[in-house]
Amino acid sequence: MSEPQSDIHTTAGKIADLQRRIDEATHAGSARAVEKQHAKGKLTARERIGLLLDEGSFVELDEFARHRSTNFGIEKNRPYGDGVVTGYGTVDGRPVCVYSQDFTIFGGSLGEVYGEKIVKVMDFAMKTGCPVIGINDGGGARIQEGVVALGLFAEIFRRNVHASGVIPQISLIVGPCAGGAVYSPAITDFTVMVDRTSHMFITGPDVIKTVTGEDVGFEELGGARTHNTTSGVAHHLAGDEKDAIEYVKSLLSYLPSNNLSDAPAFPEEADLETSAQDRELDSLIPDSANQPYDMHTAIEHVLDEGEFLETQALFAPNIITGFGRVEGFPVGIVANQPMQFAGCLDINASEKAARFVRTCDAFNVPVLTFVDVPGFLPGVDQEYGGIIRRGAKLIYAYAEATVPLITVITRKAFGGAYDVMGSKHLGADLNLAWPTAQIAVMGAQGAVNILHRRTIAAVTDPDEAEATRAGLIADYEDALLNPYVAAERGYVDAVVMPSDTRAHIVRGLRQLRTKRESLPPKKHGNIPL
Repeated sequence: MSEPQSDIHTTAGKIADLQRRIDEATHAGSARAVEKQHAKGKLTARERIGLLLDEGSFVELDEFARHRSTNFGIEKNRPYGDGVVTGYGTVDGRPVCVYSQDFTIFGGSLGEVYGEKIVKVMDFAMKTGCPVIGINDGGGARIQEGVVALGLFAEIFRRNVHASGVIPQISLIVGPCAGGAVYSPAITDFTVMVDRTSHMFITGPDVIKTVTGEDVGFEELGGARTHNTTSGVAHHLAGDEKDAIEYVKSLLSYLPSNNLSDAPAFPEEADLETSAQDRELDSLIPDSANQPYDMHTAIEHVLDEGEFLETQALFAPNIITGFGRVEGFPVGIVANQPMQFAGCLDINASEKAARFVRTCDAFNVPVLTFVDVPGFLPGVDQEYGGIIRRGAKLIYAYAEATVPLITVITRKAFGGAYDVMGSKHLGADLNLAWPTAQIAVMGAQGAVNILHRRTIAAVTDPDEAEATRAGLIADYEDALLNPYVAAERGYVDAVVMPSDTRAHIVRGLRQLRTKRESLPPKKHGNIPL
């Protein structure tokens, strides 16, 4: 016997009707569509929210919202939720807002009601001062709904901009994200992509083939690896969706809920006695200035438990950015990496570091800078690509920052790159140098070739000329390639033993916890974009 229909006019009937609707909304995508999603190694919109949020904390908004369009027969299919799940909950007990696009309904494409749901949850996040996490898995604008879909995209972009620097915004790309849809993640603070299953591009392979004749596949054009290594659009390459969600949770643990609150801290007084582990730093720098070493070693020796969450690890690897903790308080790290391009700054490294410094500054996270930089990378491509304008972004970021800034020069700090990397002149609070630091306009060889060109040219015997050059290089190194000229002028506050670096940073951050600094009043600066 079939179940008797509930009488909608009774209270019990109304409750039964609500439960039926809730069930329908929860299973809005067809079983076949869900099966196809799982077959691709992808989770459903609700499964993703379940993994991200604390168990049982999710509160859904607009569960029964449905589209109102009547074009092209779309009115015959009006699923609850309209293809996006929105709401709020907690991550590690802290409130967040979330929206998760549902590829099993209209391919996750954005229409009017879908857009309105996202706009509403973003407004809610701004009102309550909590992070917003967007889980992207959709086919762009819903063609049947026309310009209204485009209008809602722009409404979302405007809110992304207004929320920028007010609440953390994190984008998870776990499927396609194409056309106008890519600009929302682009404005957010961090973008996480999943290897082999997520793609981002303005125009797809077919359009590119038609217009330019170029043959390119989805993965090569806009895959997670491309955006993590080549374009710098993404901040983390996740192996799978679970890895992506864990990375987002880790990021949130270093960020405050909003720009007026403090990041989560787990205060624990550090032991400032020099340990055997600290002493390992005394032998980190090789005797030869041309020999590389891994800057991660220096970073991990000053952070609690050596724990370091790197951002954009695969993009511009000549500079390292990421988060850690000192005495339980979050810090941002910017560091040159001598293992890549000798630690030179180039266009990509400058923009990567500038964006990271500004993110830390917006959310009141102190910045520690480790410097070993021989200069800006020379080359026609760099000059044509705008290294002057784009390198200036890093100057701008440091000079604009009002959070505590501590800089440690481990080895080379040459030319304009010395200025750019969190120097005292740009407003750093504490500048330390190791005895191995070389702070000068340029390296010995280049300097001697310019200063003593005539002296060397006057020596006709090649061996004697080489000996003369070697002697002049030694003189230059003794006179200028050290931290003491800068220390005499107060450009570095202290020359410290590498093994004492952790203690100096701990004490410095304690002192700077009450730092107050403000910029001249203005509408906004004009960063050289």
